Amino acid sequence: MVPKLKRYTMETLLSRGVRLDGRKLDEVRKIEIVPGYVERAEGSALVKLGQTVVLAGVKTDIVAPFPDTPNEGVLVVHAEFVPLASPTFEPGPPDENAIELARVVDRSLREIKAVVLDKLVLEPGKHVWRLYVDIYVLNHDGNLFDASMLAAMAALLSARLPAAVKTEDGYRVDRSRFTGLVPINHRVVTVTIAKIAGKLLVDPTYEEEQVADTRLVVAVSEDGRIAGMQKTGMGDLSYREVLTATSIALNKAPVYQKALEDMVLPYRSKLERELGEQGGGEARPQPAVHREHEEPVEVQEVAEESGEGGEEYEE
Repeated sequence: MVPKLKRYTMETLLSRGVRLDGRKLDEVRKIEIVPGYVERAEGSALVKLGQTVVLAGVKTDIVAPFPDTPNEGVLVVHAEFVPLASPTFEPGPPDENAIELARVVDRSLREIKAVVLDKLVLEPGKHVWRLYVDIYVLNHDGNLFDASMLAAMAALLSARLPAAVKTEDGYRVDRSRFTGLVPINHRVVTVTIAKIAGKLLVDPTYEEEQVADTRLVVAVSEDGRIAGMQKTGMGDLSYREVLTATSIALNKAPVYQKALEDMVLPYRSKLERELGEQGGGEARPQPAVHREHEEPVEVQEVAEESGEGGEEYEE
Protein backbone atom coordinates (compact mmCIF):
# COMPACT_ATOMS: atom_id res chain seq x y z
CA MET A 1 0.00 0.00 0.00
CA VAL A 2 1.21 3.48 -0.80
CA PRO A 3 1.52 5.55 2.41
CA LYS A 4 -1.20 8.16 2.80
CA LEU A 5 1.37 10.97 2.93
CA LYS A 6 2.87 9.90 -0.43
CA ARG A 7 -0.58 9.64 -1.96
CA TYR A 8 -1.43 13.13 -0.71
CA THR A 9 1.87 14.45 -2.10
CA MET A 10 1.21 12.77 -5.44
CA GLU A 11 -2.30 14.18 -5.73
CA THR A 12 -1.10 17.65 -4.73
CA LEU A 13 1.57 17.61 -7.42
CA LEU A 14 -0.88 16.30 -10.01
CA SER A 15 -3.20 19.19 -9.30
CA ARG A 16 -0.33 21.41 -10.43
CA GLY A 17 0.36 19.31 -13.52
CA VAL A 18 3.53 17.73 -12.10
CA ARG A 19 4.37 14.12 -11.18
CA LEU A 20 6.63 12.62 -8.51
CA ASP A 21 9.38 11.88 -11.05
CA GLY A 22 9.15 15.40 -12.51
CA ARG A 23 7.41 14.46 -15.74
CA LYS A 24 4.45 16.28 -17.23
CA LEU A 25 1.12 14.48 -17.23
CA ASP A 26 1.46 13.46 -20.90
CA GLU A 27 5.17 12.72 -20.87
CA VAL A 28 6.55 9.23 -21.60
CA ARG A 29 9.64 7.88 -19.85
CA LYS A 30 12.87 7.16 -21.71
CA ILE A 31 12.55 4.22 -24.11
CA GLU A 32 15.29 1.77 -25.04
CA ILE A 33 14.79 -1.19 -27.38
CA VAL A 34 17.39 -3.85 -28.14
CA PRO A 35 16.21 -6.09 -31.02
CA GLY A 36 17.80 -9.52 -31.45
CA TYR A 37 18.57 -9.70 -27.73
CA VAL A 38 18.32 -13.52 -27.53
CA GLU A 39 20.59 -15.07 -30.14
CA ARG A 40 18.85 -18.45 -30.42
CA ALA A 41 15.30 -17.13 -30.72
CA GLU A 42 13.78 -16.62 -34.15
CA GLY A 43 13.09 -13.06 -32.99
CA SER A 44 13.53 -11.20 -29.72
CA ALA A 45 13.70 -7.76 -28.14
CA LEU A 46 14.49 -6.26 -24.76
CA VAL A 47 12.56 -3.11 -23.87
CA LYS A 48 13.28 -0.65 -21.08
CA LEU A 49 10.55 1.88 -20.37
CA GLY A 50 11.94 3.91 -17.53
CA GLN A 51 12.83 1.22 -14.97
CA THR A 52 10.32 -1.29 -16.35
CA VAL A 53 12.11 -4.07 -18.25
CA VAL A 54 10.37 -6.58 -20.53
CA LEU A 55 11.83 -9.29 -22.76
CA ALA A 56 9.87 -10.80 -25.66
CA GLY A 57 10.81 -13.70 -27.88
CA VAL A 58 9.35 -15.32 -30.99
CA LYS A 59 9.55 -19.06 -31.63
CA THR A 60 8.11 -20.92 -34.62
CA ASP A 61 6.85 -24.38 -35.49
CA ILE A 62 4.61 -25.97 -38.11
CA VAL A 63 1.08 -27.11 -37.22
CA ALA A 64 -2.33 -27.70 -38.74
CA PRO A 65 -4.35 -24.46 -39.03
CA PHE A 66 -7.55 -23.81 -37.10
CA PRO A 67 -10.58 -25.27 -38.93
CA ASP A 68 -12.23 -21.85 -39.30
CA THR A 69 -9.04 -20.23 -40.71
CA PRO A 70 -7.49 -22.85 -43.00
CA ASN A 71 -5.65 -20.20 -45.01
CA GLU A 72 -3.94 -18.45 -42.11
CA GLY A 73 -1.01 -19.11 -39.85
CA VAL A 74 -1.38 -19.24 -36.08
CA LEU A 75 -0.35 -16.53 -33.59
CA VAL A 76 -0.09 -17.31 -29.87
CA VAL A 77 0.82 -14.74 -27.19
CA HIS A 78 1.87 -15.74 -23.68
CA ALA A 79 2.97 -13.53 -20.79
CA GLU A 80 4.83 -14.48 -17.65
CA PHE A 81 5.57 -12.34 -14.59
CA VAL A 82 9.00 -13.47 -13.42
CA PRO A 83 8.91 -13.51 -9.57
CA LEU A 84 12.17 -11.59 -9.24
CA ALA A 85 10.63 -8.65 -11.14
CA SER A 86 8.41 -7.51 -8.27
CA PRO A 87 7.57 -8.45 -4.68
CA THR A 88 3.94 -8.76 -5.81
CA PHE A 89 4.74 -11.50 -8.37
CA GLU A 90 4.43 -15.07 -7.12
CA PRO A 91 5.81 -18.33 -8.55
CA GLY A 92 3.43 -20.60 -10.39
CA PRO A 93 1.20 -20.47 -13.46
CA PRO A 94 0.23 -17.07 -14.94
CA ASP A 95 -2.33 -15.21 -12.82
CA GLU A 96 -5.22 -13.13 -14.12
CA ASN A 97 -2.99 -10.08 -14.58
CA ALA A 98 -0.55 -11.96 -16.81
CA ILE A 99 -3.45 -13.46 -18.76
CA GLU A 100 -4.99 -10.02 -19.23
CA LEU A 101 -1.65 -8.62 -20.45
CA ALA A 102 -1.25 -11.43 -22.99
CA ARG A 103 -4.80 -10.98 -24.25
CA VAL A 104 -4.40 -7.24 -24.72
CA VAL A 105 -1.23 -7.75 -26.75
CA ASP A 106 -2.82 -10.60 -28.71
CA ARG A 107 -5.96 -8.62 -29.58
CA SER A 108 -3.97 -5.53 -30.49
CA LEU A 109 -1.94 -7.55 -32.99
CA ARG A 110 -4.81 -9.63 -34.28
CA GLU A 111 -7.55 -7.02 -34.80
CA ILE A 112 -5.39 -4.76 -36.94
CA LYS A 113 -3.83 -7.78 -38.74
CA ALA A 114 -0.35 -6.70 -37.73
CA VAL A 115 1.10 -10.03 -38.88
CA VAL A 116 0.30 -11.22 -42.41
CA LEU A 117 -1.01 -14.60 -41.31
CA ASP A 118 -2.13 -15.68 -44.77
CA LYS A 119 1.52 -15.58 -45.91
CA LEU A 120 2.44 -18.14 -43.24
CA VAL A 121 0.68 -20.97 -45.06
CA LEU A 122 2.62 -23.92 -46.45
CA GLU A 123 -0.40 -25.96 -47.56
CA PRO A 124 -3.92 -24.53 -47.04
CA GLY A 125 -5.87 -26.48 -44.48
CA LYS A 126 -2.92 -28.73 -43.68
CA HIS A 127 0.32 -27.05 -42.70
CA VAL A 128 0.98 -23.49 -41.51
CA TRP A 129 3.54 -21.66 -39.43
CA ARG A 130 2.68 -21.02 -35.79
CA LEU A 131 4.28 -18.01 -34.09
CA TYR A 132 4.72 -18.08 -30.33
CA VAL A 133 5.25 -14.65 -28.78
CA ASP A 134 6.48 -15.08 -25.21
CA ILE A 135 6.61 -12.01 -22.96
CA TYR A 136 8.67 -11.99 -19.76
CA VAL A 137 8.44 -9.12 -17.28
CA LEU A 138 11.92 -8.79 -15.74
CA ASN A 139 11.44 -5.62 -13.69
CA HIS A 140 8.11 -4.02 -12.83
CA ASP A 141 8.06 -0.26 -12.37
CA GLY A 142 4.65 0.33 -13.91
CA ASN A 143 3.01 0.34 -17.34
CA LEU A 144 3.57 -3.27 -18.31
CA PHE A 145 1.07 -2.96 -21.17
CA ASP A 146 3.05 -0.42 -23.19
CA ALA A 147 6.42 -2.02 -22.47
CA SER A 148 5.13 -5.49 -23.36
CA MET A 149 3.45 -4.30 -26.55
CA LEU A 150 6.67 -2.61 -27.63
CA ALA A 151 8.68 -5.75 -26.85
CA ALA A 152 6.25 -8.04 -28.70
CA MET A 153 6.13 -5.76 -31.76
CA ALA A 154 9.91 -5.36 -31.81
CA ALA A 155 10.41 -9.13 -31.48
CA LEU A 156 8.06 -9.78 -34.41
CA LEU A 157 9.79 -7.15 -36.53
CA SER A 158 13.13 -8.84 -35.85
CA ALA A 159 11.86 -12.41 -36.32
CA ARG A 160 13.12 -14.72 -39.07
CA LEU A 161 11.42 -17.81 -40.46
CA PRO A 162 13.47 -21.01 -40.59
CA ALA A 163 13.39 -23.26 -43.63
CA ALA A 164 10.41 -25.61 -43.93
CA VAL A 165 11.54 -28.95 -45.36
CA LYS A 166 9.02 -31.24 -47.08
CA THR A 167 8.93 -34.81 -45.78
CA GLU A 168 6.72 -37.82 -46.36
CA ASP A 169 4.66 -36.98 -43.28
CA GLY A 170 4.44 -33.22 -43.80
CA TYR A 171 7.15 -30.72 -42.93
CA ARG A 172 9.99 -30.35 -40.51
CA VAL A 173 11.69 -27.15 -39.41
CA ASP A 174 15.32 -26.67 -40.40
CA ARG A 175 16.68 -24.09 -37.95
CA SER A 176 20.15 -24.17 -39.46
CA ARG A 177 19.09 -21.52 -41.98
CA PHE A 178 16.45 -18.86 -42.44
CA THR A 179 14.40 -18.11 -45.54
CA GLY A 180 12.68 -14.82 -44.77
CA LEU A 181 11.36 -12.38 -42.20
CA VAL A 182 8.01 -12.69 -40.45
CA PRO A 183 5.68 -10.69 -42.74
CA ILE A 184 4.34 -7.56 -41.03
CA ASN A 185 1.38 -5.46 -42.16
CA HIS A 186 1.26 -2.86 -39.40
CA ARG A 187 3.20 -1.73 -36.37
CA VAL A 188 1.01 -1.52 -33.29
CA VAL A 189 1.71 0.12 -29.93
CA THR A 190 -0.40 0.71 -26.85
CA VAL A 191 -0.71 3.89 -24.82
CA THR A 192 -1.77 3.50 -21.19
CA ILE A 193 -3.56 6.37 -19.47
CA ALA A 194 -4.14 6.29 -15.71
CA LYS A 195 -6.75 8.32 -13.86
CA ILE A 196 -5.64 9.69 -10.50
CA ALA A 197 -7.64 12.27 -8.54
CA GLY A 198 -9.49 13.25 -11.69
CA LYS A 199 -6.27 13.73 -13.70
CA LEU A 200 -5.29 11.67 -16.75
CA LEU A 201 -1.61 10.81 -17.09
CA VAL A 202 0.39 8.79 -19.59
CA ASP A 203 2.85 5.96 -18.86
CA PRO A 204 2.14 5.54 -15.12
CA THR A 205 4.87 4.28 -12.80
CA TYR A 206 4.31 1.47 -10.31
CA GLU A 207 3.59 3.95 -7.49
CA GLU A 208 1.12 5.83 -9.67
CA GLU A 209 -0.65 2.62 -10.61
CA GLN A 210 -1.06 1.78 -6.93
CA VAL A 211 -3.17 4.89 -6.33
CA ALA A 212 -4.85 5.07 -9.75
CA ASP A 213 -8.64 4.87 -9.86
CA THR A 214 -8.52 3.09 -13.21
CA ARG A 215 -6.48 2.76 -16.40
CA LEU A 216 -7.35 2.77 -20.08
CA VAL A 217 -5.09 0.98 -22.58
CA VAL A 218 -5.50 2.12 -26.19
CA ALA A 219 -3.83 0.23 -29.05
CA VAL A 220 -2.88 2.39 -32.03
CA SER A 221 -1.39 1.42 -35.41
CA GLU A 222 1.32 3.37 -37.22
CA ASP A 223 -1.32 4.86 -39.53
CA GLY A 224 -3.30 6.28 -36.62
CA ARG A 225 -6.07 3.69 -36.34
CA ILE A 226 -7.36 2.44 -32.98
CA ALA A 227 -6.72 -1.31 -32.82
CA GLY A 228 -8.32 -1.96 -29.44
CA MET A 229 -9.10 -0.62 -25.98
CA GLN A 230 -9.01 -2.19 -22.53
CA LYS A 231 -10.11 -0.65 -19.24
CA THR A 232 -8.49 -2.09 -16.15
CA GLY A 233 -9.18 -1.28 -12.52
CA MET A 234 -12.33 -0.74 -10.45
CA GLY A 235 -12.79 2.99 -11.04
CA ASP A 236 -14.89 4.60 -13.76
CA LEU A 237 -14.33 6.90 -16.70
CA SER A 238 -16.92 9.36 -17.94
CA TYR A 239 -17.74 9.60 -21.63
CA ARG A 240 -15.76 12.83 -21.87
CA GLU A 241 -12.77 11.25 -20.09
CA VAL A 242 -12.80 8.33 -22.52
CA LEU A 243 -12.75 10.76 -25.45
CA THR A 244 -9.94 12.76 -23.84
CA ALA A 245 -7.92 9.63 -23.04
CA THR A 246 -8.36 8.37 -26.60
CA SER A 247 -7.19 11.71 -27.98
CA ILE A 248 -4.15 11.60 -25.69
CA ALA A 249 -3.36 8.06 -26.87
CA LEU A 250 -3.53 9.06 -30.53
CA ASN A 251 -1.21 12.00 -29.84
CA LYS A 252 1.34 10.01 -27.83
CA ALA A 253 1.41 6.81 -29.91
CA PRO A 254 3.92 8.40 -32.35
CA VAL A 255 6.44 8.54 -29.48
CA TYR A 256 6.41 4.73 -29.28
CA GLN A 257 6.24 4.38 -33.07
CA LYS A 258 9.31 6.62 -33.41
CA ALA A 259 11.18 4.35 -31.00
CA LEU A 260 10.35 1.33 -33.19
CA GLU A 261 11.40 3.21 -36.32
CA ASP A 262 14.70 4.36 -34.86
CA MET A 263 15.75 1.26 -32.95
CA VAL A 264 14.12 -1.74 -34.63
CA LEU A 265 13.51 -1.05 -38.33
CA PRO A 266 17.23 -0.58 -39.08
CA TYR A 267 17.84 -4.00 -37.52
CA ARG A 268 15.05 -5.50 -39.65
CA SER A 269 16.60 -4.01 -42.78
CA LYS A 270 19.97 -5.46 -41.76
CA LEU A 271 18.40 -8.91 -41.44
CA GLU A 272 16.73 -8.49 -44.83
CA ARG A 273 20.08 -7.68 -46.46
CA GLU A 274 21.75 -10.66 -44.80
CA LEU A 275 19.02 -13.01 -45.96
CA GLY A 276 19.30 -11.64 -49.47
CA GLU A 277 23.05 -12.27 -49.47
CA GLN A 278 22.47 -15.82 -48.23
CA GLY A 279 19.94 -16.52 -50.97
CA GLY A 280 16.77 -16.33 -48.83
CA GLY A 281 13.81 -15.34 -50.94
CA GLU A 282 10.29 -15.88 -51.97
CA ALA A 283 8.63 -19.08 -50.83
CA ARG A 284 6.61 -21.27 -53.08
CA PRO A 285 5.06 -24.11 -51.05
CA GLN A 286 5.23 -27.43 -52.88
CA PRO A 287 2.23 -29.73 -53.42
CA ALA A 288 1.70 -32.53 -50.94
CA VAL A 289 3.14 -35.40 -52.96
CA HIS A 290 5.55 -38.16 -52.04
CA ARG A 291 9.23 -37.30 -52.56
CA GLU A 292 12.24 -39.53 -52.25
CA HIS A 293 14.40 -36.66 -51.06
CA GLU A 294 13.59 -33.82 -48.73
CA GLU A 295 12.97 -30.52 -50.48
CA PRO A 296 13.27 -27.14 -48.73
CA VAL A 297 10.23 -24.90 -48.87
CA GLU A 298 10.51 -21.22 -48.08
CA VAL A 299 7.89 -18.76 -46.99
CA GLN A 300 7.45 -15.44 -48.74
CA GLU A 301 9.40 -12.66 -47.16
CA VAL A 302 7.77 -9.32 -46.59
CA ALA A 303 10.01 -6.60 -45.21
CA GLU A 304 9.40 -2.99 -44.40
CA GLU A 305 11.55 -0.05 -45.23
CA SER A 306 13.37 1.55 -42.36
CA GLY A 307 14.79 4.92 -41.43
CA GLU A 308 17.87 6.06 -39.54
CA GLY A 309 19.15 3.98 -36.63
CA GLY A 310 19.30 5.04 -33.01
CA GLU A 311 19.82 3.65 -29.55
CA GLU A 312 17.55 5.62 -27.26
CA TYR A 313 14.56 7.83 -27.69
CA GLU A 314 13.07 10.24 -25.24
CA GLU A 315 10.24 12.59 -26.00
